[in-house]
Amino acid sequence: MTDRIDSEPAGGIDYIAVEESPRFQKLKKTQRSFIFPMAAFFLIWYFAYVLLAAFATDFMAQRVWGDITVGLLLGLGQFVSTFVITMAYVSFANRKLDPKAQEIREELERTEAQA
Repeated sequence: MTDRIDSEPAGGIDYIAVEESPRFQKLKKTQRSFIFPMAAFFLIWYFAYVLLAAFATDFMAQRVWGDITVGLLLGLGQFVSTFVITMAYVSFANRKLDPKAQEIREELERTEAQA
């Protein structure tokens, strides 16, 4: 058994070089440009709901219609926003990330087939 730490990996693909390549770095930056702002938005929205529930009980208990309160509507809004964020990410990934990832994957498969 040979030690491959300093030599080219099996299959002829240097995955560290791929990860450090400008195309892959751009792909990661594109992904992060969606994920970080959306995660920040959701966390702020979530903690605002929790803080309102803890400290603004009169506001959260206001009836909107029958037994439906502001707190209930905001709580349901948490679920709705989770689904909206998920659908937005899937759409974003399908349009922006998947085509670039497919190009990188195809290039790696060609390189591996030639090795």
